[in-house]
Amino acid sequence: MGIQIDVVVGYPINDEVERVLGPAEAVGEPVTVTFMWEGRAEAERRVLVPAATLALWEHWAPAAYPTSDAGENRAVAEEQGLAHPAEFGAFTLCRRRAGGRTAVVRQGVVVAELLDPDEAHWLQEKAREVRQGFMDPKQKAAFEEFLARQAPLASTED
Repeated sequence: MGIQIDVVVGYPINDEVERVLGPAEAVGEPVTVTFMWEGRAEAERRVLVPAATLALWEHWAPAAYPTSDAGENRAVAEEQGLAHPAEFGAFTLCRRRAGGRTAVVRQGVVVAELLDPDEAHWLQEKAREVRQGFMDPKQKAAFEEFLARQAPLASTED
């Protein structure tokens, strides 16, 4: 999915988030990121999705991501508890307790979100499926007009 970048995040003075978000915003594509948080044994793999791209996916996706597998994410969120937003240069990461998402905020505006890779893939696929089956009203009218002008199919009685 999109671009793959590995990032090591350690201290708020580093600009890793900005270096990753730049390409994601420029191309409007999700970026897969692996965070190696200081003090944790395991890496955290997330997909950084620009806010505009996520808004389109959520508009077209017919339903919310199924939460039946969210038990693991819920346990991680509860384990971490409520914490202050983490600041990384010009960006602030605000982890949501429900759903496992993290909002990336710049100057008071959410510019992207970090999603679980499975959720990002599901949203992208569902949005694509629905969008491909949809015609806006002008396109639908033009297509109906085109079909009305077509000659009837000749019968094939031999």
